[in-house]
Amino acid sequence: MIENVKTYRLTSSGRVQGVGFRYYVESIAEEYDINGYVRNTFDGKVETVCQGKAGNLNKFIEKVKKGPSFSFVADTKIEVIKDSKKYSTFEIRY
Repeated sequence: MIENVKTYRLTSSGRVQGVGFRYYVESIAEEYDINGYVRNTFDGKVETVCQGKAGNLNKFIEKVKKGPSFSFVADTKIEVIKDSKKYSTFEIRY
């Protein structure tokens, strides 16, 4: 059985900029074979677009919700992206 690929947009708020959050997300994306990107937003949040197999995405999202040790993730909004482009890597966008 082939597990289908899903794409989500996560918007994390709290103390998520200036604490290594994007590098943390990049490292766990590699761990769970997730493609997409992570970037800071102008309003102090972090946006992550993540694409991968459902089981891996669930584990990845749980770790993003916790964040690295110096962060405090107050909230993570999750939005399904339908008909997304196919990502082949995971990158930090500036």
